[in-house]
Amino acid sequence: MAFPQKNPQCSPDQLFQTHSETQGLEVAQESKALEEACLSSHPEMPGNLKEAPDAGIPSTSESAQSFCSSSIVTTVSSSIKYGEGPTSKEKEDSTLEVDPDPNNVPIEALDENVSSLVNFLLLKYRMKEVITKEDMLKVISKEYEDHFVEVFQRASERMEIVFGLDVIDIDPFNQCYSIFIKMGLTYDGMLHCKVGVPKTGILILILGAVFVKGNSATEQDIWDVLSVMGLYYEKKHYIFGDIRELITKHFVEEEYLKYQKVDNSDPAQFKYLWGPRAHAETTKMKVLHFLAKVRGTVPQYFPSQYEEALEDEKERAREKVMAITMDSCSHCEF
Repeated sequence: MAFPQKNPQCSPDQLFQTHSETQGLEVAQESKALEEACLSSHPEMPGNLKEAPDAGIPSTSESAQSFCSSSIVTTVSSSIKYGEGPTSKEKEDSTLEVDPDPNNVPIEALDENVSSLVNFLLLKYRMKEVITKEDMLKVISKEYEDHFVEVFQRASERMEIVFGLDVIDIDPFNQCYSIFIKMGLTYDGMLHCKVGVPKTGILILILGAVFVKGNSATEQDIWDVLSVMGLYYEKKHYIFGDIRELITKHFVEEEYLKYQKVDNSDPAQFKYLWGPRAHAETTKMKVLHFLAKVRGTVPQYFPSQYEEALEDEKERAREKVMAITMDSCSHCEF
C-alpha cells in the first residue's frame, strides 16, 4: 500500500533553495545542542523498557527524560566519549583509515568541523546528491583533515539521532555516500517546499515513546519526552518550527500517528498510537534495534519488548505468506 507524501509540487528553484551561511550554522549548532541536552541527563532506560535479569540497569519506572536520553537521543558518540570501544559504524567503514588519537584534538575545533559537515550533509540531502569523501574534505579545515574519520563519524551520528537520516556508503571503492531516511520510513517532514530541516528524528522519537509506553502514549508522555530536547507545546522551535502542528496535524495527516481520546477521561485527554503508515513502513523490531543500538546492546537484552516485536514479525510473515497464497490461487485454473 503506497503512502505518498502529501506535499504540493515544488519547482526546481524551490527544491534546491539553500540556507544562508548563518542559517546553516544555526542548524548545525542546534543539532549539537539537542544532543548535549539529552546527553547531560544521565541516561537510564524507561520503566516500560524492562531488561533481562542482572542487566545492572533499573527496571522500575523512570522519567520521560530518561527515555529520551537513553532510548532515542543518546548518540553513539557517547561510546567514543567514554572509551567504550568502536561502534558498528566504525567497523563498517572499512574504506576510511584510522584517525590519529582524537583526544589530542581540541573539542571546540572538532565540534566546529562536525557542525560544518552536518550543514553540508543536510544540503546534499535536500538536493538528493551523492556525496564523496573528497567533497567532505573540502568542508573540513585543512589542519583537521587527518581527523576526518572522527569528524565524519560524529556528523553521521548527529544526522541519525537528531534528523532521522542514515549516511550510507554506497560505493566503497570510490568512497561515495548517499543519505536515506531511517528505518524504512518515507517521510521527512519537509513540507510545502519550504526551506527547513528533516524532522524524521522527531517522528522516530515519538514512535519509540509510543512503543515503550505499551503502544499508547498520552499527550503528556510525548511532551515530557520532547521537552528534554527543548521542544515545547506552546513554543515554536526556531529550527523545527511549530512542533505541536507538526505532530497533531502533519504526522497524523500522513497517517504515521493516530490521535484518540482516552476512554472515560474527564476532562478529555488524548493519546497517540502508531498509524497505518508507521505499521506499513517500519516495524517494532526496527524500533527496538535502534533503541538497543544506542544503548550498545542487542534487542534480546529487553525481553518484554523483544517478545512483542518478535511476535509482530511472525504475524507479518504469516500475513505475507497468506497474501502470496491467495494471489497464487487467484491465478489457478480449475
